[in-house]
Formats: sequence, structure tokens, C-alpha cells
Amino acid sequence: MIADLKKTTEQKMKKTLESLKVDLGKVRTGRAHTGLLDHIAVDYYGTPTPLSGVANVTLLDARTIGVTPWEKKLISAIEKAIRESDLGLNPATAGDTIRVPMPALTEERRKELIKVVRSEAENAKVAVRNQRRDANNSLKELLKKKEVSEDEERRAQEEIQKLTDRHIAEVDRLLQQKEAELLAV
Repeated sequence: MIADLKKTTEQKMKKTLESLKVDLGKVRTGRAHTGLLDHIAVDYYGTPTPLSGVANVTLLDARTIGVTPWEKKLISAIEKAIRESDLGLNPATAGDTIRVPMPALTEERRKELIKVVRSEAENAKVAVRNQRRDANNSLKELLKKKEVSEDEERRAQEEIQKLTDRHIAEVDRLLQQKEAELLAV
């Protein structure tokens, strides 16, 4: 029972870390990357469809993303979706391709992005701590039902605390890595 509890807690903590990595990947640095446009949905015949489902997204150069729609009549819808996203990008159409230049980050914008990144990291830490709390509550329930001894419960709590510490250290490492990336000019 305790082994199962520790295993599920560790899996939940790993999922939290993976989610954080995805969220941090969406925060743009000065360079362009295609993953930046992953969350944009385009109105495709009345249905919100992911951009990757209606167009090819490629890198034209280090600071420009190219979007080539599979249907020409989608060009204006894709352009509108990119412009209205929260990314602050201004796409321009060149023939069949939509060019999305990445503006250089100002010092002020870098500081704003660092605040966003820190907030994401703090949310991940809270999630990890909540998973620790849930696991400890489950252990206390097992103790109440007399399914485990007090010593086993205490040992399991210590192991769950070590798991928590390890995952929070990983969150801090990811945060420092992203901050350094944002501050690099």
C-alpha cells in the first residue's frame, strides 16, 4: 500500500514538472521557435482548430517563423488568430506564407516575462506541496485504520518529503535556467 502511494505521488510530481516545462517553453526568449505558436487556435469552418492542424509551421531564420496554410483561404484567419493571441506578434503575409517576425525583447518586457516565469514556477511548487499533503493525509488514514504501523507511516512521510524536496529543487533549477535564457541578450 505504501509503495503504491509513493509511486502515484512521484508520478503526479513528475507530471507537474512536465507541465512546468511545457509552460516555460511557451514563454518566448529573443529567439524564434515553432512551439511558440502551438497554443493558437484558428477558426476553421466554425471550429477552433490548432494552428498545426491547418498549416505548416517552420523557422525561416533565427528571428522569423513561417506559417504556410494548407488552404489559401485560411491566410486571413490564421493572421487574425496570431495577431489576437497574447504573444504580441505582428504577422505579415508574403504570397502563400505568413511571416511572423520576433521583435527584440526590451529590458522592460524581459522583466515582465521573468515575473511570469517565477509565477509559473511558484504554481508548480504549490502543486508539488499539495501532492505531498495528499499523500501524507492518505498515510494518516491508513494509520487510523490500523493498516500500517506508526513507524512505517513516519518512514513513508520522510520518503515523501525527500521526493518533494527533490522535485522542488528541480523546479528551482528549471526556473534559474529560464531566467538566464531571458536575461541573455
